[in-house]
Amino acid sequence: MPSVAFVFPGQGSQAVGMGADLARSFPEAREVFDTADRVLGFPLSQVCWEGPEEKLRQTEYTQPAIVAVSLAAWRALEAREIRPVMVAGHSVGEYSAVAAAGVLSMEDTLRLVRVRGLAMQASGESRPGGMAAVLGLATTEVEALCQTINAAGPGTVEVANVNSPDQTVISGDLEAVERSPEIARSAGAKRCIPLPVSGAFHSSLMLDAASTLSDELDRTPFRQARIPVVANVMAAPVVHPDEVREALRAQVASRVRWVESIEAMVARGVTTFVEVGPGTALAGMIRKICREARVYNVQDAATLMRAVDGLNSGVAT
Repeated sequence: MPSVAFVFPGQGSQAVGMGADLARSFPEAREVFDTADRVLGFPLSQVCWEGPEEKLRQTEYTQPAIVAVSLAAWRALEAREIRPVMVAGHSVGEYSAVAAAGVLSMEDTLRLVRVRGLAMQASGESRPGGMAAVLGLATTEVEALCQTINAAGPGTVEVANVNSPDQTVISGDLEAVERSPEIARSAGAKRCIPLPVSGAFHSSLMLDAASTLSDELDRTPFRQARIPVVANVMAAPVVHPDEVREALRAQVASRVRWVESIEAMVARGVTTFVEVGPGTALAGMIRKICREARVYNVQDAATLMRAVDGLNSGVAT
């Protein structure tokens, strides 16, 4: 089997119906949803499988829902003896990665993600903010663009996610995000697309949320990682419990260095990536970052079996 890394998606990958086929097809996946419903005290499985979409898009539900589906897919892969050499997750997906590495129990993972989602939603309500994807500019150009946007009126934006060589997400005050598309086009961007989110995630506007989550992280037991977790904040592998805790503490209000994270895994010998969870956004990003990488996605029974067959035979999708 090739050197495989699992990567776990973040907010924005959700869709009504996600995880239902996994739960029907694999008892270990169904067990994850049963655990989530019990730990969280409400039927998260129903929100995932039936919606309504408006509820699923609320951050307090979106984040644990995505993590639950990702963990269900991971458990189904694990049951078929598909195991990675390292893991990473995009934004809230980092919690799925940490659980897959054995640092957190499934129960503590789901509980922390629920706290994270509630805290981030509250921060978004107390100080309205947004995010926008800038396409066609290098990250250094987007950093300069942020300075131009900030000088043009009230509010500020900053770089939040470096997703691929030509896609960088900015985040900040709503007024600044709203004037970003026109200024971005003037700076040479191909497009600047406002994102349907409820706050300025991965920016300084999330410092209150980070503080709330910090207390919960301190109360939660962390274990040594069985395999390295490539953390969003430093784009480098961490294994010690204190390192993982600090990475999760910092990432709510810090930049997601996704390009560097993928490059770090490739530099350490990873040749194949499996996106474990809903959607295919990470697979698309990885293909832009490393064209030689083999990439799979696992979000239902069909894609899981395709990935298992491909990994065992060495054939890419």
